[in-house]
Amino acid sequence: SGAVKITPAHDPHDYDCASRHNLEKINILNKDGTLNSNIPEEFRGMDVLTARKAVVEKLKEQGFLLNEKPLSHEVGHCYRCNTIVEPYLSEQWFVKMDTMADKALKALEKEEIRFYPKRWESTYTHWLSNIRPWCISRQLWWGHRIPAWTCADCGEVIVGKDDPIVCPKCGSKHLKQDNDVLDTWFSSWLWPFSTLGWPDKTPDLKTFFPTNTLVTAYDIIFFWVSRMIMASLEFTGKVPFNDIYITSLVRDKKGRKMSKSLGNGIDPLEVVKLYGADAMRFTLFFLASQGQDMQIDMDSFKLGSKFCNKVWNASRYLLMNLEGRELVDVKKIKKNTWAKWIYARFNETVKEVRESFDSYRINDATSAIYDFFWNDFCAVYIERAKLYLEKGSKREQNKTISILLDILSKSLLLMNPIVPLISEEIYSYLPGTTEPLIAKKYPRYNKIVAHNADNGTYMPSVQLFQKIVKGIRSLKSTLGIQEAEKIKAFVSTSSSSESDSEFVKKESEALKLFAGLSSVHFESAKGKEGCVYTGGQGWECSIEVPPTLDVATRLAKIKKDNDKTKALLEGSERKLSNPDFVNRASEDAVNKEKEKVKEFQEEIEKAEESIKILESWNK
Repeated sequence: SGAVKITPAHDPHDYDCASRHNLEKINILNKDGTLNSNIPEEFRGMDVLTARKAVVEKLKEQGFLLNEKPLSHEVGHCYRCNTIVEPYLSEQWFVKMDTMADKALKALEKEEIRFYPKRWESTYTHWLSNIRPWCISRQLWWGHRIPAWTCADCGEVIVGKDDPIVCPKCGSKHLKQDNDVLDTWFSSWLWPFSTLGWPDKTPDLKTFFPTNTLVTAYDIIFFWVSRMIMASLEFTGKVPFNDIYITSLVRDKKGRKMSKSLGNGIDPLEVVKLYGADAMRFTLFFLASQGQDMQIDMDSFKLGSKFCNKVWNASRYLLMNLEGRELVDVKKIKKNTWAKWIYARFNETVKEVRESFDSYRINDATSAIYDFFWNDFCAVYIERAKLYLEKGSKREQNKTISILLDILSKSLLLMNPIVPLISEEIYSYLPGTTEPLIAKKYPRYNKIVAHNADNGTYMPSVQLFQKIVKGIRSLKSTLGIQEAEKIKAFVSTSSSSESDSEFVKKESEALKLFAGLSSVHFESAKGKEGCVYTGGQGWECSIEVPPTLDVATRLAKIKKDNDKTKALLEGSERKLSNPDFVNRASEDAVNKEKEKVKEFQEEIEKAEESIKILESWNK
């Protein structure tokens, strides 16, 4: 017949259609969900599901039903009792929004507000550009009651700030307040200024409104963020905040949003009990990549736990080395190459951390702190300092421990916003501390230190040393030689700077320590019998192959594993080039496949480098 149903009182799309065409809006439901007198008598009083079956039977009985087909579609359910929610036309209170929405859009255009990441601005503008009147009434037991009264004698509706005593139209005292309560968000949109004493001009309102930053998740940009901005502009003439940082949503390892109904949430108190509060904070900061959700389980917090343990153990080691040592003012110490390098690296880290915080890239700030403390301070500088503390003169030992404690103190201050508890605790044990970290000024980038680093010789000298160490370690790994196994190495440098080469030779003991060498010989590295060769920009190295090591077998295994990885890469690339997979699979599944491709490509690149090295083996 081409006929379609139009039920304006029971479908929002049909309501819009009826409004456009001036159709009658007929309600067929009672408030208890049963059918009312607007439908045939035989179905009245039935609930919707019962009536639906009865109508089908009636159609069969009269010979009008051709066939039945099951249909899968989305129907709203109550999240508490799982009952189907039936749309129902009723009288409600609305607030006109278009003029307020225009002000909120202009605030974004004038850059009075900024979103981080920027892409969420489109959600904000789309919602405000298509805004409708806001239904602010709710039929609930609890909440702020609607400030509206109806006169029982003349029907006049009174809306006001204060409870009316008499009807302004007829003078009657028979007034009844509306039973509805305000929508939760209608109360919440006043939060930025009502909590500070508004509408009174309080000291708190003057001091704290507007504020700098709002931190929230993307799923309430329209429910709350937009509405707070509209309310603030409407009632105070100011935006409530300037920066809006949209955080990640925390999901489980299957990508599902954590919720009570699914039972897949993680109790923060359990995390604190198992790993510690700072471990939990660190992990969440580290994984909070801007604009992306994070997937975690209880094991994820091991990351933060390991970092906190590293900070604690490194600090304990330095404090244990204080006995018998005299601390020196680090400003008066003539610093060697390693000391200049670690101060320059700390300064670079401060710059990176501050820039990351300023642009709300919290994970990048956390990652920079992790990288400096773990890799530069602990893995390099403390390890190198051990040689000074064990074999250096008394004066050298005093200088070394003074610099170590100074860098530790600065590092604890830098990481304090991320791990406040452990950093404050350790800092309280450092000699000469008089105030807590939280009372100190946060580290600032020093342009003079950066200038000296850019124009000094110490940065490239240490970098060349590190490249050689990394090359030797990588070569040992390629051969399958255990890290602890000491081997002989031949090293030659061809750096453009003579000071870099001299530094590497001078640091032969450190090179043996870092690279796990029994001896190091500074001579031509090429063509050494029984050695495997590698090299990079400005350096070459050969390491002696232990007689027990079967290089040919190792080479065959790497080639075999590499062929498997290539096959897996081809499989993933085929998936991603298939439109059916890309269009039908979830975004999470597609992203995982892309990550696999990247991992496989990196594995293949490593393997082929190893194959190249092993094939050059000089038997």
